Amino acid sequence: MRKANPQEPSGLFPDQKSAGGQGGLLITMSSETVQAVDRFAWYSDQIRQYIFPITLSTPYTADFRSKVSALQLGEIQVAHFAFPPLQAARTARHIRSDDPDTYQLGWIRRGTMTATQLRNEAFLGPGDMVIFDTSHPLEAGARDEGAMVKVVVLRIPKNALPLPPAQADRLLAQRLAPEGVSGALLHQHLHTLMTHASEIGPAEAHRLGTITTDLITSFAADRIDKAELVPLETRTTVLRAQINAFITHHLGNPELRPAAIAAHHHISLRALHTLFQQEPATVAATIRHRRLEHCRADLADPRMCDQPIAAIAARWGLLIPAEFSRAFRAAYGVSPGEYRAETTRLQQSARNHKSLCTHPQTDPADRPHDESSPTRAVC
Repeated sequence: MRKANPQEPSGLFPDQKSAGGQGGLLITMSSETVQAVDRFAWYSDQIRQYIFPITLSTPYTADFRSKVSALQLGEIQVAHFAFPPLQAARTARHIRSDDPDTYQLGWIRRGTMTATQLRNEAFLGPGDMVIFDTSHPLEAGARDEGAMVKVVVLRIPKNALPLPPAQADRLLAQRLAPEGVSGALLHQHLHTLMTHASEIGPAEAHRLGTITTDLITSFAADRIDKAELVPLETRTTVLRAQINAFITHHLGNPELRPAAIAAHHHISLRALHTLFQQEPATVAATIRHRRLEHCRADLADPRMCDQPIAAIAARWGLLIPAEFSRAFRAAYGVSPGEYRAETTRLQQSARNHKSLCTHPQTDPADRPHDESSPTRAVC
């Protein structure tokens, strides 16, 4: 007996919840656009296009409700799938028919899965990652737990991942938890891509693809304890990302200075400044800009209207009010107090306008209007 779909899939990438939606390079498709009887075949076609040819089976063929979102980042393709539980098998026949010669990095966002390739077998839960090679047979399955499964799959050309095949094979169908520095950086990077996918344009896509490849390379090499296999340029990119993440995490610490950052990452101060030559600003300017941006956001937040300006500045590591005020004015053209007052005025004006639209003025005589009477509020 065929089963009904466990539940409706929610949105994949934020702000892309409608079928067929598209923002920038992001494309989102839903099985809702085809008849229920054709939905499983529709999803199978999407898998062949965005991953590789594979045989799928499921008890939910009667109405296989699913969604697929895809984003191209240079050589890297990122696809997000929401689907009911199923089983998948890629055989030697599939490989002979079509082998894209890629690695596939899967990131489990919801549900549990099993994966088998080259005699390796893994049980995967939310947050775990797994790597497949399209040139080897594999089996994978999502367990039936009464809910939709969500998986992000990154398709990476093999020549973009500078690891010898024998070393890369050690990683196939292994549970790869996002642990350690490289794992945490990759996990945060993928989460950021999910959050801002609809905002990515062509110019930024190529750069993000390069960064994604570097982070995956570092993550993979770390898992096989082969850091020496990672090219110098990739190690530099990963170190820069690590330092940027460290700065963001410690912005509230007034002792966050270039010397402390260099010492924490076991590099010289000169090496740190050289590393940031590829960034839009110096290390100190980067710290100052991020602190000011957080202060500006807090000053505009109605929930923090009772917080003194000096306390907000201190919250982000700026302890001297006069210096903070000068830096804020230099960056935004107004003092912190002026910025807060103007933002509060604009927010109050917007609330008043919304209230006027929601509650139109009544007739002064409280008389009901007939159909020919003009309304008093037009919004």
